Amino acid sequence: MDTLPHALLESMRRVGALLQSGDLRDAHDRLAELVAQHPEAVEPLRLLAGTKQALGDIDAAEALLRQALAKDTHWAPTLATLGELLLSRGRGDEAEPLLRRAAQRLPHAALALARYYNDAQRASEALAIVAPLCAVENAEVELVTQHVTALAALGRHEEAIAIYRRRAERSPADPAAAHALAIALDAANRHAEAERVAQSAIASGHRTAAAYFTHARSLIGLGKFDRAEAALHDCLRQNPRLVDAQNHLARLVWMRTGDIGQTTAMLDRALQTFADDDTLRATKAAILQGAGDARGAYACLAEQAGKPQATPALLVRAGLAALEFDPAASLALAERALRTSPANEPAKNLRVASLLGVGEAGEALAQTEELLSRTPDDQYLIALQTTAWRLLDDPRYDELCDYAQLVVPQPLQAPAPWADMASFLTDVKRSLERLHPANGHPLLFQSLRHGTETTDDLARSSDPTIQALFAAFDAPIRQYLAHIGQGHDPMRRRNRGSYRFNGGWSVRLRTSGFHNNHVHPRGWISSACYIDMPDGIATASTPEGCLAFGAPGIATTPALAAEHVLRPEVGMLVLFPSYLWHGTVPFTGDRTRLTVAFDVLPDAAGNSA
Repeated sequence: MDTLPHALLESMRRVGALLQSGDLRDAHDRLAELVAQHPEAVEPLRLLAGTKQALGDIDAAEALLRQALAKDTHWAPTLATLGELLLSRGRGDEAEPLLRRAAQRLPHAALALARYYNDAQRASEALAIVAPLCAVENAEVELVTQHVTALAALGRHEEAIAIYRRRAERSPADPAAAHALAIALDAANRHAEAERVAQSAIASGHRTAAAYFTHARSLIGLGKFDRAEAALHDCLRQNPRLVDAQNHLARLVWMRTGDIGQTTAMLDRALQTFADDDTLRATKAAILQGAGDARGAYACLAEQAGKPQATPALLVRAGLAALEFDPAASLALAERALRTSPANEPAKNLRVASLLGVGEAGEALAQTEELLSRTPDDQYLIALQTTAWRLLDDPRYDELCDYAQLVVPQPLQAPAPWADMASFLTDVKRSLERLHPANGHPLLFQSLRHGTETTDDLARSSDPTIQALFAAFDAPIRQYLAHIGQGHDPMRRRNRGSYRFNGGWSVRLRTSGFHNNHVHPRGWISSACYIDMPDGIATASTPEGCLAFGAPGIATTPALAAEHVLRPEVGMLVLFPSYLWHGTVPFTGDRTRLTVAFDVLPDAAGNSA
């Protein structure tokens, strides 16, 4: 782009001051004048588009950015701004080439692209974008986070730690380098060291919102929830619009209180200041729905969703809430989002689920097959596809949902040095009970009701007993891989005889507790291992406390019931495809129902563990 004339540059500086003060309307009007006075200039046009977007006129913003790009096809700020706008509209296919070009010059464009790739489970592509940018000593913390996220998704936690430990050792007086190391340590579940390093960075003066957030995450991993809450409050005082921190704080407050008013209090304060922030409002709606109040979540967004300029992301979030009680309303919201953004993947997913809810299984199946052509390993999409097949009496359903062959219970063997399973499971129970919150409130955003779930990844636990438990899972997993064999279906075509854990957790249900029916979207093989059971479940004549397969976790017309019920026994491990709908039947009894679960993914490196 050519150098701006002096008069225009001075005008742009005055506009910049208006933008800094939050005076969007005056900035918009002044920029409109500058565009009219200087039709050849690209930057005023780009900034005008930005104010249009901030004021809610997304279509006009996109049109102006395309005009700016036509004037100068190489101006990286325009490429980045248009790319990020298209991402916000769910049009990643269009955004990606623009951001790739901009990423060569602008780190924030590389960050947007890396975040998009990581969110889409395209970790190798994210790594290719951010690794060169993180090779420098002073890489931005957001880029470091995406770098670590990509390496972790590829199972390369130790590599991430080694990179950032060397950097911290080279720059011992740089708290930002220590913070980067803390991010890598936390991602690898090395929370104790992550906490020490993050605390040291903060004590050295690195009191940023991101540093407090990293510190809070490590404290959560250590089960130090009160201190984690305090760190999150420190974080949000600096940046109340950091939705990841708002989410983490909400989870902790809900777990402590079970009170939705207290849970959303910090978000409500942020919304008083940033009333037009759709992302904050959508975050509150997700929290309400995660607490079991889908109607409240919908009401939170109804006014904004009713506006003509509502973004596709907002419409989808409202639709996800409506899906629980009014699939027709959810369908209308999904279709509105798709009219604005025809390539929006979340809106397409929502439309499929809504179509199943209103009884349009044929149309749902056609769209699911299109979506699976691009993301064939998405377990939620496979579940929607099999649900459509079942509604249509398609014989392919019986092939992919062959419960007798694919749901396999196996008894665990006690590992050394334990002499028998009873003593081993007693020690496992003792270790797990220390990790479950004592107050008994369930986690937000989980399928369980009337119970608790651990917050840390047990597959990478430092507890020797839990490590022994996961080592004991190895033989049954390998036996399961041999049992299912290889083939062309979504389960068998990924079987190369090797695996890696992709998260592990424990669930403790009390009387009347159950799991809503659900799938594991990012899994491959899922599991349930029974550590302790209420008396009578193993021999009961009713399905109380059983693991039930086949009933969808979404509304369908007609409704579909469970087709396969498995009665649990203490010491049993059950393995099954992650795309199978599954849930737990409510039970009664004085003792809790304690389980461990994990997901497994194919290991590209050919290793097992």
